[in-house]
Amino acid sequence: MVKEVTPITDVFGRSLRDLRISVIDKCNFRCTYCMPKEIFGDDYPFLPESELLSFEEIIRVAKTFAKLGVEKIRITGGEPLLRKNLDQLIAKLTEIPGIDDIALTTNAVLLPKRATKLKEAGLKRVNISLDAIDDDVFTKINGRGVPIRPVLRGIEAAKQAGLKVKVNMVVKKGMNESQILPMARYFKGKDIILRYIEFMDVGNHNGWDLNHVISKKQIIDRIHEEMPIEAAEENYYGEVASRFRYQDGEGEIGVISSVTDSFCGTCTRIRLSADGKLYTCLFASSGYDLRGRLRDGITDEELQTNLTGLWKRRTDRYSDERAERKHENRKKIEMSYIGG
Repeated sequence: MVKEVTPITDVFGRSLRDLRISVIDKCNFRCTYCMPKEIFGDDYPFLPESELLSFEEIIRVAKTFAKLGVEKIRITGGEPLLRKNLDQLIAKLTEIPGIDDIALTTNAVLLPKRATKLKEAGLKRVNISLDAIDDDVFTKINGRGVPIRPVLRGIEAAKQAGLKVKVNMVVKKGMNESQILPMARYFKGKDIILRYIEFMDVGNHNGWDLNHVISKKQIIDRIHEEMPIEAAEENYYGEVASRFRYQDGEGEIGVISSVTDSFCGTCTRIRLSADGKLYTCLFASSGYDLRGRLRDGITDEELQTNLTGLWKRRTDRYSDERAERKHENRKKIEMSYIGG
């Protein structure tokens, strides 16, 4: 089936290509840079199921976005595998004309039980969050005392199921910079792309400070000294990670550097939060209440018109403006509601 597409661009001429859907705000980790346990404890009031979008509502929104040019969907959380019957949602999303790629971001702990079903449902890729390969460092970061072994089992389960795997490591000075080289050594030659992420000021509770950022240059220089690498071309327009390949041919790494290298100019992403709001930027303060409109009976035509207008009015360029210190006291949406 050929989809009918009405491509749209925002104020700066950026196309709409990627939809990121947070299906739940709960997580089984309490990572210090995302959901610190001092704030998100065991009694934290996460959203009741009635306030999450239903699968039917998510599918309806995704179908409309596909008509506006969206080709890729990523499922996020919280920890998305805590959402029941997630494979059923993915199976329905794969049926939408024009959606070419569906990926999932996860901490991998639940993948041994879910990977095969997810693959059979149509999932193609998983991005696995892993910030250290050393148990002592990892248990401190995840806030739950979870050792590295369950995550590695999840990675292996994903590979055995036939899913492509990327590993994402947030790098923060004073937290895990000691793991930059051990992580590279571990994943080199394993047909898994390791991506380092500069510590970003997402949300309001992670104590972000520019002094805690390990820059892309620092990461690359450290790796290159031991394992020579060279720059590689981007795979597609708007790719967030700068690619580098090992000169000995044993794979590649990436660095996501929204702090030291803004990529606002090529951003094609829109995000649907766990509580049904649309955000046109990862660092946004407010969102468009989609859940309310869906449940108030908005028609498909009205929905498409509203989403078109939302994107066409988009002016976000937070990473550019961060350098100009325009948003130092800005309150932002929490990572657990919006995903990555």
